[in-house]
Amino acid sequence: MFLPSNGLKMKVGLVIHGPEVIDSGETKKVLEKLSFVGKVEARLGGTMGKVAVLDAGLENVIDISRHQKPSTCIESLFEISDLVCLLNKGKTVETGKVFGEMVYARLREPEMKPLIQIESPGNTNGILIPLNKKAKEYGEYLEKLSEILGLPTESPLPLRNSRVPNSVLVENCPVTGKIQVIRKLSGVFPGEKILVNGIVIGKAFSSKVSIVSENGFIVAIEGGEIKEHGLEKLHNYEKRDPVDLAKAWVKSGDLRRGNSFPPQARKLKAHGRGLSLSSRPAAGRVVFIDHAAEDTFELAGDAKLAVTVGDDTTAIAGDILSRLGIPILGITDGDCDKLTCRTEIFPGSIVLRLAAGNDDILGKKLKQELLRGENSAVLKDISSFKEDVMKLAEPFIETIFEY
Repeated sequence: MFLPSNGLKMKVGLVIHGPEVIDSGETKKVLEKLSFVGKVEARLGGTMGKVAVLDAGLENVIDISRHQKPSTCIESLFEISDLVCLLNKGKTVETGKVFGEMVYARLREPEMKPLIQIESPGNTNGILIPLNKKAKEYGEYLEKLSEILGLPTESPLPLRNSRVPNSVLVENCPVTGKIQVIRKLSGVFPGEKILVNGIVIGKAFSSKVSIVSENGFIVAIEGGEIKEHGLEKLHNYEKRDPVDLAKAWVKSGDLRRGNSFPPQARKLKAHGRGLSLSSRPAAGRVVFIDHAAEDTFELAGDAKLAVTVGDDTTAIAGDILSRLGIPILGITDGDCDKLTCRTEIFPGSIVLRLAAGNDDILGKKLKQELLRGENSAVLKDISSFKEDVMKLAEPFIETIFEY
């Protein structure tokens, strides 16, 4: 045991990023080993990570109540901890290092407490990375963590003269005069999907990929091809909302790379057009989830039914909501980017497969006509609402799947 300067038992803050390090079983091992160092406060941000925590049965050990980015979690733990660790499992150790640098760059006061990244602890090339100067000053922390986790410390230790990550370049475009942001991705494999804020905007055909935006609007993917419909979703269709590419959540590949099987996994059954609409609760709150699957936990709350728009949104949100016992009414058109390895859908759910290109059209119409333009509504008769959805969808329906 090693103690903080006040001689009391050490307080260790642990920020867990992404589902992979949980699905692999390494998070549980790290938590057990850190408990020998002191009292551990573990927190997680990100929706797919929350699902992984539930699947692993760690919801009573890891705080998943907050919807925060890793940098925000770190800052809050700085206030109550002697040492803060960032636990991550990148596609490669190098991509993990890039991630750590980006998290560090977003900290407002990065030197409050020692900050150490635990990268890929279950891999043979797993490593400890001091993310700030204070971690280097408290060398005994690094030594103790290296001993109990069985991981080497990065050597030579990285020196950061700038808090701007090397992967982001911001400049005035000499041709257009617009503010141009170039975001370089790391660890990309050809053929992977490229996501910005959880929405697929393109596909990589090279291992060297950069996303380019001008005045907040993505205009090119160097080393890849753009998915125009994805950009429409990202920029909120006709509203044309800009996106801060320098701060956006950007990644390539699947949202959840592991194959975790939750307890009491259910088998899905596809049926024909025969449909029972009266088996669910008569009244309650209905939520509308339109291409925002990452926010499902926060959007769903105490809902009795969730309407999901889009193939990937339906798959991901349905998987999340199956853990919460909430059925969905999914609106899809077969345009699936296959962002997750496997999914569950709660019994009593209905998924409509429409003719190509009609999921967004029906989603907008449904929201305006049945939910008065809102993302949630308390309804007296959910069965009647489902019937109204079916009437709107009837001209476009190809198949109905009932679970």
